[in-house]
Amino acid sequence: MPLPFVTADREDHLLAAQSVTLAEADRDLWRRPYRPGPYRVGGGALLLLLASYVLFSALIISLAEGLLPSGAICAGCGLLLVVLAVRLLRAGVWVSSYGLRHVGLLRTTTLRWSEAGRLRTVQRPVRWLGMPRTVQGEALVLARSRSSRSVDAAQDNRTLLTSHNADFITRQRAFIRAADVIESWAAESR
Repeated sequence: MPLPFVTADREDHLLAAQSVTLAEADRDLWRRPYRPGPYRVGGGALLLLLASYVLFSALIISLAEGLLPSGAICAGCGLLLVVLAVRLLRAGVWVSSYGLRHVGLLRTTTLRWSEAGRLRTVQRPVRWLGMPRTVQGEALVLARSRSSRSVDAAQDNRTLLTSHNADFITRQRAFIRAADVIESWAAESR
């Protein structure tokens, strides 16, 4: 009985399984063509852990002290932390036969493939984990098509992925693979 989780070639089995599922996947469903990175999953787990403490404290405040308004405020803060954690875990680039969806922490932008221009990977300074500090890295940049140009020039070149964001900071090969998959979806769907 082969145990791929014990062997040294575990990553090859995971890559083969991931490429098969993407190739056979229903192209009408929205899919993220890469796995969330360790920093994104860890941040979401910490937010959920904090939310559990806040919700438990809301229960204690409401039952032990009988202060329902204070417990409700505390429970509302806990639910807000849960929503923030789920939103953090869903952030990234999603593709389907319809188009490309860029999900951020507070905002989601959806473009049809006809509106999306050229996707390319460029070497440039990128933000490290979304913070103001920049480091030299790679970015997958979407140039909007001429027919869908907006008045705002900053929207014309949108950075979708970087090699130093929460999904790819320690996984350079995964960034290259994800950029290639997104570029191939764009080429096939136009």
